[in-house]
Amino acid sequence: MTEDNQPPLEERPEVADAIADDVAVDAFMTGGGPDADTPAFQQPGRPPVYRTGADQPWDPEDLAVAEGRDPTPENVERARRELEKDGPAAIERTVP
Repeated sequence: MTEDNQPPLEERPEVADAIADDVAVDAFMTGGGPDADTPAFQQPGRPPVYRTGADQPWDPEDLAVAEGRDPTPENVERARRELEKDGPAAIERTVP
């Protein structure tokens, strides 16, 4: 018994009832579709489709902030040159 004269949690009747209950809970039912336990697999030979940070337009100010820099004129200009030189690779290095 615990200090408040209650049995430990694992010995309480409601816990035993919950363990013995085999009824499905609607909120956890997926209907057999893909989920964390049953993923959907692609056919062999099909390239995977990935969405990356470079899939959207980026301003030099956004890149400077994403790199942890203040958007000062110098940092924004450096980010602009980086975007101009490396294109999407500049973003992928920071936001994969």
